[in-house]
Amino acid sequence: MAAINNSLLAALPRKDYQRLLSGLVPVDLAFGKVLYEPGKPIRDVYFPSQSLVSLLTVVEGHLALEVGLVGRDGMVGVPLALGIDASPVRALVQGGGPALRMDAARFRRELRRSPSLQRALNRYVYTLMAQISQTAGCNRFHVVQSRLARWLLMTRDRVGSGEFRMTHQFLSHMLGVRRVGVTEAAGALQRRKLIEYSRGNIRILDHRGLQDAACACYEGLTPS
Repeated sequence: MAAINNSLLAALPRKDYQRLLSGLVPVDLAFGKVLYEPGKPIRDVYFPSQSLVSLLTVVEGHLALEVGLVGRDGMVGVPLALGIDASPVRALVQGGGPALRMDAARFRRELRRSPSLQRALNRYVYTLMAQISQTAGCNRFHVVQSRLARWLLMTRDRVGSGEFRMTHQFLSHMLGVRRVGVTEAAGALQRRKLIEYSRGNIRILDHRGLQDAACACYEGLTPS
């Protein structure tokens, strides 16, 4: 069997995963694509492998703040696992790349017939709830530079790479700060030779140093 690049799927017994295969469609998620909007029906679920999806809470119809981050550690569309058909957040692809997609009806059927899938999703939903709670506290109490370091490490963990593309404007939305704040924080990390940032391309140079620069929240936000 080929390597499974999504840890939630990889946790399933082989026979359960093989049964899912016929309903899993390989897709390439494009940067900036909106998968769900708040209050709208969830028509498909996604299991990222090298892609990254932000879960954004939307305020007043246009302001958005990231509350969760999904990569190869989990699944986009967890409300369906709780019996809810609509998304409470905007799901936005912030790191393009491969994923596996399954339509909502097939997912519900597989969930009903697979206790192992139910258990894996229960564990993941708990982890995602903890991430959302920790992120809310982090956004309120920690300085931008530490939050940016934490966010870069979270991104690295979920895409399996220390190199990715991200603009200052996009980062400002993710962290809920003005663009100038992100520019100053990224510049400080670059002067410390922790990252290299040029024309939207970010490369982590010193993983250990970046972890030291991150707030303590990072330890609670690493994928299990």
